[in-house]
Amino acid sequence: MSKEVLKKLLGNLFTPEVEKALGNTELAVVNDGSYIPRAKFNEELKALKDQLKQRDQQLKDLEGKAAGNEEMKKELQKLQEANKTTTEEYDKKVAQLQFDFALDRALTAGKVKNTKAVKALLNLEGIKLDGEKLLGLDDQLKTLQQSDAYLFGETQPVGGGGNPPGGDTTAGENASMNSFIRGALGR
Repeated sequence: MSKEVLKKLLGNLFTPEVEKALGNTELAVVNDGSYIPRAKFNEELKALKDQLKQRDQQLKDLEGKAAGNEEMKKELQKLQEANKTTTEEYDKKVAQLQFDFALDRALTAGKVKNTKAVKALLNLEGIKLDGEKLLGLDDQLKTLQQSDAYLFGETQPVGGGGNPPGGDTTAGENASMNSFIRGALGR
């Protein structure tokens, strides 16, 4: 989101202090449902890692107890295989989350107006995440920009962005907007 869009949204609440605090920071719209909050991602990642550590420890404990017991060894082998499967599923989930995050970030940087609509038009199997880069995305986006240009560019507020006729801003709305700005600036 550019400063111009933020200026339109905030109106007279966009002060020189806000502009100074933002600097050259590029903002992204995150209330469209396409982003996972970082805290939630970190929680899920930590929980999955903890589960894997617990299972590994349980397997080590069982291995020590299973010495000389064939039935216990078979059970231990089953548990090790289940743990391996769980680890593979975990790795797939993490890779998918990383891919989704990188794709959302790339689409936002590409000034996509509706990420869900563009994702539906992309061949996601033809896009691969290589570190931080998405291979195969640029060509698909160029093709979409030519065929469906209306999906790209700065988003315009519906209805001109002003208050509806007869509507006025109240002190409560200004106070909530001010608290939003303070929260965004970390004050």
